[in-house]
Amino acid sequence: MSEDLVRAATETIARGSKSFAAAARLFDRPTRESAVMLYAWCRHCDDVVDDQEFGFSAREGASREPQARLAELEARTCSALAGEPQTVPAFAALQEVARRHGIPERYPLQHLAGFRMDLEERRYGTIEDTLDYAYHVAGVVGVMMAHIMGVRDPAVLDRASDLGIAFQLTNIARDIVDDAATGRTYLPAAWLREAGIPPGEVAEPRHRAALAKVAARLIDLAEPYYASARIGVAALPPRSAWAIATAHGVYRQIGIEVRRRGARAWDARVSTSKLQKLGQVVRGGATALMTRIASPGPAPRRGLYERPA
Repeated sequence: MSEDLVRAATETIARGSKSFAAAARLFDRPTRESAVMLYAWCRHCDDVVDDQEFGFSAREGASREPQARLAELEARTCSALAGEPQTVPAFAALQEVARRHGIPERYPLQHLAGFRMDLEERRYGTIEDTLDYAYHVAGVVGVMMAHIMGVRDPAVLDRASDLGIAFQLTNIARDIVDDAATGRTYLPAAWLREAGIPPGEVAEPRHRAALAKVAARLIDLAEPYYASARIGVAALPPRSAWAIATAHGVYRQIGIEVRRRGARAWDARVSTSKLQKLGQVVRGGATALMTRIASPGPAPRRGLYERPA
């Protein structure tokens, strides 16, 4: 495995997700390298679909429709997973991670299907629709991360999916207004109707009080997913359990802060400070230890999203 490949992936995660980058430092070195390389592929695909800073250059992407860019991502992903030589670092990284950890082809392709939902401007009528999106863009990433950590038990993979879904629900709540400004709304249309927020007016300041209640509802919905994921921590190797418990705490804290701010949640982007992240590192270590000493056992996942077989 090329050190340059790992270095490039590490730089990508440092710029793309400070919250995950902080938790990733807690992995043992082999796990951390695989985790950041998987992230680099995910980040690359996201940026290429949106024609943003990383991935293909703006000049190259500007001449092609988004659907064409996604088709190329799918082709290059399949090529990488088939073991063919790769010239783009993100796909070389995916190839190495998939080879090393036996990640099935269906998982990266399910992740790309989440980007297709965005390109097709899918509408999310019910919370089940939103959860399906959350699985494809984040839950399946949790499943792939679990493979990197040596997990093969389907029940534990379900918990990994739950954590990814919880992360995404938190992200949706935090980014409601920013997403709406780009024409994307992931909140269930049924919830918006109940709150009296007309389609196309999600970002309007006059709806902030009502929107805060919808966001709080989404954050509350994330709680059983966070709880389910916490149970799965006990099945991970010690360093991985520490890292995942820390990420769990960091993202959950973001949701708590969004809820606390109410109608002012979107005046400035909610994030955690370095001191708060450090506190979550300490709490994550305690959580990882306690789940191993007094694991609550494999409680049933009643009412939670069931990932595709």
